[in-house]
Amino acid sequence: MKILIAGAVLYVAFVAALAFFQQSLVFPRQMVGPPPALPNQTERLTLNLGDATLHGVRIPGRDPARPTILGFPGNAWNAEAMALFLHQIAPAQDVVVYHYRGYAPSTGSASAQALMADALAIHDSLTGPVAAVGFSIGSGVAAHLAGARRLDRVILVTPFDSLAKVASDSLPFLPVRWLFRHDMPAAQDMQANQAPVTLFIATRDEVIPAPRSNALADTLPNASMTRLNAGHNDIYNHPELVPALRRALR
Repeated sequence: MKILIAGAVLYVAFVAALAFFQQSLVFPRQMVGPPPALPNQTERLTLNLGDATLHGVRIPGRDPARPTILGFPGNAWNAEAMALFLHQIAPAQDVVVYHYRGYAPSTGSASAQALMADALAIHDSLTGPVAAVGFSIGSGVAAHLAGARRLDRVILVTPFDSLAKVASDSLPFLPVRWLFRHDMPAAQDMQANQAPVTLFIATRDEVIPAPRSNALADTLPNASMTRLNAGHNDIYNHPELVPALRRALR
């Protein structure tokens, strides 16, 4: 009986700790690396939203008539690193990426609801057609934008149908559905999208379980899909990713 009680106490303490620290687990700002050197023509952007000030970059492309690429990075990506990556893929197009709120130098506190609302404000600050590209958790942000605004196209890399379901699948022994506060219902949001969609799924993804990516794909029968034999992070080194991304952006 003492062992059972001790086990129950430890379990409750573990659940309480995860609930308390879930913001830092979902948004690990401390893991973000330093920014890379950016092209000389890079513009620094600032967007004041009242409760937060977002900082971002625009790397101009060669053809301003082409749609602006609006990027949403993974939760441990430096936004400027994503901007440079997208610029190298599509140098003809303008690339805009903002640091999520709570991620320096942006201010405020990160949450799923805040990031999704910020995406709408960022989009509305731009002019002309916009192509949204989301990586990992950024795919949930891009999906929300796609459901609320008319876009030129939507590209989601290592996506999911619901961030809460990702957490539940990853921690099946915990009452995630009652504790998780940062859901991004990507599959639900994408039902209102009218733009062409391309999905990139890592078949050995150790962060986004395959059922979650497949569940999103099942709700988007008209989406183009590329499955790569890669994990969640090394998909960016897969030799087929960059050519496929270029085709999707064209």
